[in-house]
Formats: sequence, structure tokens, C-alpha cells
Amino acid sequence: MEPARGPASLIKRAQVGSVLALVAAASMWFYVDQILVGFQVADAAERDRPRGNLSDLYPRWLGARELLLHQRNPYGDDITIEIQKGYYGRALDPARPNDPKDQQGFAYPVYVVFLLAPFIRFPFHSVQLVFYWTLIALTAISVWLWVSVLRWRLPALATASCIALALGSFAAVQGIKLQQLSLLVSALLAGAVACVAGGFLFCGGVLLAAATIKPQLAWPLVVWLLVWAWSDWQNRRRFFFGFGSAMALLLGGAEMILPGWWWLFARALGQYHRYTQNQSVLLVPWQYSGILIAAAVVACGFLLWKLRAVSADEQNFGLAISLVLALTVLVVPMYAPYNQVLLLPAILVLARDRTLFTSRSRGVRFLYLAAAFALAWQWIASLSLSSAYLLGWRAWAISDWKVPFFATFSLPVFVFALTLLAVQGAQRQPESARAWVN
Repeated sequence: MEPARGPASLIKRAQVGSVLALVAAASMWFYVDQILVGFQVADAAERDRPRGNLSDLYPRWLGARELLLHQRNPYGDDITIEIQKGYYGRALDPARPNDPKDQQGFAYPVYVVFLLAPFIRFPFHSVQLVFYWTLIALTAISVWLWVSVLRWRLPALATASCIALALGSFAAVQGIKLQQLSLLVSALLAGAVACVAGGFLFCGGVLLAAATIKPQLAWPLVVWLLVWAWSDWQNRRRFFFGFGSAMALLLGGAEMILPGWWWLFARALGQYHRYTQNQSVLLVPWQYSGILIAAAVVACGFLLWKLRAVSADEQNFGLAISLVLALTVLVVPMYAPYNQVLLLPAILVLARDRTLFTSRSRGVRFLYLAAAFALAWQWIASLSLSSAYLLGWRAWAISDWKVPFFATFSLPVFVFALTLLAVQGAQRQPESARAWVN
């Protein structure tokens, strides 16, 4: 047990923690703006690599505009070329070896256009600015929602520190700078789970359906929540009706505005996987990664099946959700740091229940410390490089731009393993007997 501390000591610790969180977040934003972007601009100029608006929102916005205003197929090659002219500044040329391989096609379900429809008549620069600040707000709100779902009685200053660290993580900064829809999906998932935990099951189902604009990020949670709803159909069927009715509207509406879009989407998705040569965070050949992924899914399925009857107002419900999202980041067939915003609830669980890990075996303690270091490394590196840059060692800082990335492959693995242990441990003892840290 931790020694008792007085109110003044706790307040001082919270204040120091908030200052450190702000410094860490500021260093990450400075690193991305001045060092990472600086390297990318210089490298693009040296290699004659095109740079346009580089907004991941742009292909979806342009595809939605052309489909809804001019009835053009957003998956078509002609639209892809127009997207490239905005995203990269010119169409890609296969004869140029340094041109990017990512064609930036419209590789989303066509019903994403319904979310973007209100913005298609505005200039993209204005839409980009609004979306930028919307992602910042949604990411901050997501932290508060996850804290609520996890039933963590966290003081306001500590919650603010968590928000600062979340907004200052490389995953969030990259997603915000790129206007990546992964951050929107993450917020929709947080909102859906918060609604379910608060008893608003129908609304939770609707928000979860909206999150399927990125199916690979949403469907693991969809499957788990549908199993959860089925296990107590009498009391949870409203969730199924909310999700089912919203999906029916999205799919039906998509078929009305673009008949046969399923085949076009499947073709675009196949092309996307070929030209991006996606790699998961499991840095092993695909034949071995498939075995590891299958083992992770089976292990999660075994533990989650035992939690299918848990009530949404219990802490174990948030724990199960955290495990599903940690599994999602582990198995999704694409390495993209911005997808790691989905690790947020699992990381909050590991912070909340830290004494349960540090009091276990030496191996578990070592794994926990390794995960903590992997999480903190991004800020250690960004602060070091930013300090060097400000002190005049700009060339050195820019040449070592990769350093903050070093832990981005290991962090999801560590977090998943620890969350798996947390779920396993939670099933061994009643909730009232656990020493939750507040």
C-alpha cells in the first residue's frame, strides 16, 4: 500500500504533474512542426517529391463533393488523379522513382460522404481548418469520456493532465496534423461506449454504426458489443436496434447514391493494400504474424466470453472495451501511429491500476516498466530533440528525427499484454475486493 499523503502534498503532486504534462505536450508539437516537418520538406526538395495539402481528409472530401454534386464515381481513376493534384500538388508519375507509392484513392465505404455532406460546398481550406480544431476538441473530450467509462474518480487537475498528454502524444499530433479520420472514429467509439455505459443503448448503437467509416478500426468493437448485447437480450436489445437501424440507413443510402458500391470499394481496398504494402505493428513475416494474431484473438475471445454478461456500469465493462481496442491496434493490417489513439482507454487502465501490476511477479513488474518507458519515450525523445534544436544544434536534431518513433512498434504489444493480464486478474476476484487506485 502507498503511504498516506495529506491534501497539500497531493495537490502539489498534481500541479507538478500538470506542468510536466504541458511541457511534454509542447515539446511534441514543437518536434513535429519544426523538426519532423522540417526534415520532410528538405527531403522532398532534395528528391523532387511532391507536397500539396497533405490532408488525409482531402481525398474523402473531394470524393464526397464529386459524388453528391456531380454524380461522379469517387473510386474512379479520374477522381484519384484529381485527388493527387490537391494532396500532392500534382498527379503522381510512375516514371519518377521518388514519387510516393500511396495513390491516395478513395478507399473508404461510400457512406462516409454522409458525414462530409454539410461541408462539400465550402472551400477545402476552410473545411480543413474547422476539422483541425474539431479533432483537437474531440480528442480532449474522448479522454474525459474514457475516464467516465472506466469509473475512475480522477481529480479535475489530473484529468486535465491526461488530456494534455493525449493531445501531446505523437499519435494524436500526427492525426491532427494530417486531419486523419482515425481520430474522428476514435471519438465516435468513445462516445458510443460512453452512451452504452450511461444507459443510452440506442444512441450508443447509432454512434458505433457511424464509426464503421473505418471498418478495420470499428468492427472488433462492433463484434464484442453485439455479443455483449445478445447475452442479455431483454435488457440490451436497444443497442442492437440502434446499431442495426443506423447501419441499414447508411448501407441503403449508399446503395441509392452509388449502386454497386460494394464492388468498387472492395477493388479500391485491394489496390490500397497493394500500393501501401501494409505492415502491422508485429514486425514479423506475414505467415508468422497471422499465427500471432490468431493466438491473440483466441486469448481475447476466451477472456471476453467470460465477461459478456458484465453490466455496463461496472469497471469490468470498461476493462473489456480497453482489451478489444488494444487488440484492434495490434491486429489491424496497417502500421500508422495515429491509430494508436485507440490505446487510450487501455493506457488509462494501466495507470489507474498501477499498484496491481507493481505488486505482482518480477516478470509482470518488468513488463509494466517496459510499457511505461515505451510510452514515455516519445516525450523523452521529443523534449531532447526540441531542446537541441533551440540550443542551436538544428542539423543534429533534424538528422535524428526518427528517434521518437523507436517505441511505436513495441508500445501496442506491451499495452495489449498488460491489458490481457488485467482482464485475467479481474476475473479471479470480485470487483469489491480490488484495490482500485483513485
